[in-house]
Amino acid sequence: MSVSAAQAPERSEQRLLTIGSVCRSLQAEFPDISISKIRYLEDQGLLTPRRTQSGYRLFSADDVERLETILRLQRDEFLPLRVIRQELASPSGPGKERRRRRAAGITEPDDELDLRELCERAAITPELARELEEYGLLHSRREGGDRIYPATDVDIAVACAKLSRYGISARHLRTFRTAADRETGLLHQLVAPSLRSRNAERREAGIEELQTLAELAQELSQLLFWRDLRHLAAG
Repeated sequence: MSVSAAQAPERSEQRLLTIGSVCRSLQAEFPDISISKIRYLEDQGLLTPRRTQSGYRLFSADDVERLETILRLQRDEFLPLRVIRQELASPSGPGKERRRRRAAGITEPDDELDLRELCERAAITPELARELEEYGLLHSRREGGDRIYPATDVDIAVACAKLSRYGISARHLRTFRTAADRETGLLHQLVAPSLRSRNAERREAGIEELQTLAELAQELSQLLFWRDLRHLAAG
């Protein structure tokens, strides 16, 4: 009995994961996950892993599940961190009122970063950031002498950096920005009257319609893209 009792805490400790192990376990679903990103989410109060006396982070199964939820809400719902924080604190929890959350993701102001923070989180150089901005892939505003970027530009910068490793420069990546502008322009024409309405209910309905149209347009783009790739692979 004493041996078994002594082993129980040890088995419990073995279920705790280091930050590196957590990062590796999630890379299949979230290729852009990094230790720095997990630390950033902790700094923002979204994660509270256990700490050892030496200061090392240890993540329980609940911590990992919470992290997965945060990453999915960022990737699938395009929600800023402040909205994700509200969802996690909600008694109903994430997964409820999906359409309302998605609409909030469009209308809520995004978190903002300066150039240094953007480069640090995306693991890119300031030179690449400026080049991406020159071709319209990143977008900043001026605040004093600083450039301020929406936090969603981090994911864009990461994707551009990965493509650049294959010899695709920012000049070539502008094609993606042009295609996105055309799709956005088309959807805007369809819902513009509702979005301009002073009637709150009509405007809310317009935002929900915009979200639905965006999902359908994204699905169609992906289907056409993968069909063309299959044709390329078939020769």
